[in-house]
Amino acid sequence: MRICILFMLALFSLGASPHPLLSPSGELERGLSPNGKVSVKAEGQQLTIFYLQQKVLDIVMASDVSALAESQPVRIIADYQMLAGKRLHCTNEANEYRCGSLVLRLYNDGVAFRYETTDDGPLGLPLATEGTQERTTDDRRGPAYRIPEGTRRWAQQWTEAYEGFFPLTTTYKVLPVPSFSGVFKSPEGWNNRWGYPLLMEPADGVFALITEANIERGQSASCLYNDGELFRVVEDSRGDNGASPWRVVIVGELSDIVESTLVTDVSEPCKLDDVSWIHPGVVSWIYWAYNHGSNDYNIIRKYVDMAVTLHLPYVLIDAEWDEMKDGKTIEDAVSYAIAQGVKPLIWYNSSIGWIDGAPGPKFRLNKPEDREREFAWCERIGVAGVKIDFFSGDNQKNMDYCIDLLECAARHHLLVNFHGAPIPRGWQRTYPNLLSTEGVYGAEWYNNVPTFTDQAASHNATLPFTRNVIGPMDYTPCTFSDSQHPHITTNAHELALTVLFESGLQHLADKPESYLAQPQEVQQFLSTLPNVWDETHLISGYPGESVVIARRHGTTWYVAGINGTNEPMDLMFGERCSALFQGSATTIVLFADDTVSPWNITTLRQMPEKVNCRPRGGFVAKISL
Repeated sequence: MRICILFMLALFSLGASPHPLLSPSGELERGLSPNGKVSVKAEGQQLTIFYLQQKVLDIVMASDVSALAESQPVRIIADYQMLAGKRLHCTNEANEYRCGSLVLRLYNDGVAFRYETTDDGPLGLPLATEGTQERTTDDRRGPAYRIPEGTRRWAQQWTEAYEGFFPLTTTYKVLPVPSFSGVFKSPEGWNNRWGYPLLMEPADGVFALITEANIERGQSASCLYNDGELFRVVEDSRGDNGASPWRVVIVGELSDIVESTLVTDVSEPCKLDDVSWIHPGVVSWIYWAYNHGSNDYNIIRKYVDMAVTLHLPYVLIDAEWDEMKDGKTIEDAVSYAIAQGVKPLIWYNSSIGWIDGAPGPKFRLNKPEDREREFAWCERIGVAGVKIDFFSGDNQKNMDYCIDLLECAARHHLLVNFHGAPIPRGWQRTYPNLLSTEGVYGAEWYNNVPTFTDQAASHNATLPFTRNVIGPMDYTPCTFSDSQHPHITTNAHELALTVLFESGLQHLADKPESYLAQPQEVQQFLSTLPNVWDETHLISGYPGESVVIARRHGTTWYVAGINGTNEPMDLMFGERCSALFQGSATTIVLFADDTVSPWNITTLRQMPEKVNCRPRGGFVAKISL
């Protein structure tokens, strides 16, 4: 008789020896997460994930995993502090099982697994081959996620900078985006290469988000290639590290997805001995309004002065500072910022991606000795951090280079923002000087293409459920004026993005005169805006339609919501929001849409039950306790 191999966490106290539990028939019960919500069934080469006993996802593994039933579960406890992110104090628990080189963990909010060693080299995973359907003979080894046709999913077509939309669809039969670098398609013409994260809704109200975490030196990152319903994990290049990154599936309700810290839970602890110099903050940013403004000392001064007026700690001097005009130098600009009490960040070309025709400075960071010299110079003249741009994908060379940059920057007390780069995969815990990463289709694209305007509101209402779940996101939000292409979101929508989108360095993209023309209440809001959060809660929403999130910083709550549709909408708060601070609020300043003017700003003593939003509108409330 065919026996379905199931496994379960034995009930045991910490320090006791756990044992699998047998059912009366002698079969092993399915493995459970410590809170009992997530379970996994193993049979042959297939793992099936369940949430509250409801099937979520089938995973086809590289080999038979039935022997997991013979593994003694071990309790894993994650309890650590972050310097930035959606939650400063992170906790989670898992039950860990082992089967040969496979390590499987059932966390309270999902499943993570990886291969630690193999006998035949680095894991036998297939490699991505750009622009073609070719695979290695190891393609059969998986792992692969089975996403049935008809399943609602929000997935981004792969591009090396991860700058694309997450459109809702129920099929893998999607035409490739022709503007992406390289077109990846099946013989039938469908796109078949997908970037992380991938969000899916396998049953009403039950969600799973697929990604990966904990890229170590010698490892390549991966993406997903699909053959029909089977989405296979494919490495970008062959790594020389004997282990794989963690393959992560966050599971539960939408609140579980948004609030999860699973990506950092499975990542290596902080490797820095001293983190006292790392300070997240809000940044005035030149590029959006003045693409070439960072080679103009007078324009840089405008943004420094804006930072002073709005009490922002940082200013970013972007590309082309090595070509400063009118006899000025970057050292002049840095000295001016420091004299005004503003900490300068400066931009570099990584010089491994876009090089020909790209701005500089270039080739200053590639060799270890040059990188060491450059970062030592930055530290000496008072630069607080670096933005490094134009990487070239997920291969091992890029991953190792990023780690080299983070480690060298830390030695010289430099904050880091990776731009034009792959998505976060947990380095924000291991190297907390990494405070932001782009890897998102953000407001910068108002500068580049007309297509962003009409889709921005829905896209903005999707990102908290997809890209921002996995780590800090340098979207460059909050633009009240227009760039090359206009925005049609309301002012309250734009202000709400500063709270909805989490980033350790939050770059305000608009021009100084735009911010300084806003009502004093808006300027005061930006002047006291935190970007470090003690806790984060999803209040309501659905990808692409709306989202309301509450975040706490100290004794102050911020509740922000946006309407992602082209119709008016009431955004409801419900009991979950009221329970956070009901009865203890002293002052509530509410920034909302107005039907005739740009702002409706009111001071309240208690939160309303709902806020009416215009099409593509929003609101944000600052609640002092």
